[in-house]
Formats: sequence, structure tokens, C-alpha cells
Amino acid sequence: MQGVGNDFIVIDGRKGTLPNPRKTIRRLCDRRLGIGADQVLVLKNSRKADFRMEIFNADGTEAEMCGNGLRAIARYIKDQKLSSKPALKVETRAGVQRVELQERNRYRVDMGEPILKGKLIPVNLAGRVINRPIRVDGKVFRITCVSMGNPHCIVCVDNLKEFPIALYGPMLEKHHLFPKRTNVEFVRVLGPHEIEMRVWERGAGETLACGSGACAAVVASAMNSLTDRRVDVKLTGGTLQIEWPREDNHVYMTGPAETVFKGEIEI
Repeated sequence: MQGVGNDFIVIDGRKGTLPNPRKTIRRLCDRRLGIGADQVLVLKNSRKADFRMEIFNADGTEAEMCGNGLRAIARYIKDQKLSSKPALKVETRAGVQRVELQERNRYRVDMGEPILKGKLIPVNLAGRVINRPIRVDGKVFRITCVSMGNPHCIVCVDNLKEFPIALYGPMLEKHHLFPKRTNVEFVRVLGPHEIEMRVWERGAGETLACGSGACAAVVASAMNSLTDRRVDVKLTGGTLQIEWPREDNHVYMTGPAETVFKGEIEI
């Protein structure tokens, strides 16, 4: 499955578990020796929500949250007729999220309130981390950090297309300021209601999209007075609509989810 180019292997794990999960997931996500994907999503039963979603990065590590993955798992549940509810509650490591089906297979996800305190993101800096300078390989970046259930570091750049994300993405991901590593969003502001973004995902590398990253980028842009709180985020794989209303301080993400193919593989 895929959501604006962020692609997933979705496994119904309600009646079983993956053998040797870390090794198996690395092999499944390999684009030459396996199926190929940014992440693996495993559907599980839940005692506190309609379903539970486990998220594994391509390197086998487990993630707390995946916004595009939430839309994909909701589409899977709908297509498999596992629930007829127009809105689903899905348990993740970051808490229970609500996903609402809209027209033409678009899904609106309530991503909850952004976490802005450095120690809770986590970042090894006190207070809110807004436009803070850090030095990486001799270059100074101004970073804003946000958690959407998983950590994000947002950097504004002038030339997004030519920015060497493969060089600086892994350096920032593994910077000593981030005890659990971090996702890194490189952003160019196009106007008060539009930004474009490339993303280096923790444990996966550069991907075509990141839903939680798009949410974090809008929060960061608004906090830096660069945009409004309702923004279209143009990613390499497509566009997501992000809202951060003042009324409830929750971040809402709207976008598509599609099934690419179904199949079987021996593991």
C-alpha cells in the first residue's frame, strides 16, 4: 500500500506473529531481495481501540507513529470489510488515533496535540526548541523540534531540490542531541498556506512522504511565523492537507491511501 508515495507492506497479524521480526522485516523491505517498502504495518487486535497498528521501519526498528500508515491501515480495514464504522480508533505506541473516511478514499487523521517540550520529544535541550542553531559537519543549521508521537527535526532551506539530503539527513538523524534519533524534515516555504518538503526518515532514509513529518513541519512553520495553521504540504509523492486549529490544539492530516498489489511470500 502507499500514501502519497510512502509505501508499506501491510500484514494482518491478528492471528499470528512474525518469526524473527527484525531480520524478517529487513528482508521484506529490501527492494532487491524482498518486496520493498519504507515500513511494515502489522494489524493487531486491541483492548482499548477498534484495532492496533504496529509499525516497523525498513531497518527492523519499531516506530511509535506513522500518519500515512494510519490512512493505509484504515483503507485496508475498509477494503477487507473488517469494520463498517465511518471513523476508526487505532491504537499505536504513541496512543489511540482517530481516522475518519472521507469521499474518494481520502482519510482524515486526528494526530493529537504536538509535543513541544524538548525533553519530551526527546531532544537534549531545555524548553521549546524553536529556530535553535546547531553545528553539523562544519555547517550551522537552525532547527525546530516537534513530536507527533515520534520525534521530528525541521530545517528550512532555500533550494530544496538541490539540497544534499543524503549527506545531512543521516547526520542530523543520529546527532547526539537526539537520544532516540529523529526524523528530519527539510522545508521550503512557498507562502502562508503552502510549503514543500523532503524527508529523511529515521530507520528508512529518504522517502517520498511522511505524514507525521508533514504535521510537524506545519507546526514548526507556524511557530516560526512563516505560515498560517492550515497548510498544503507538497511532498515528493503528493500533497497532504494539514490543519492545526487553535480550538483544540490537535493536528489534522488529510490525504489518500491506495492498495498497490496483494501477494504471498515465504518467510
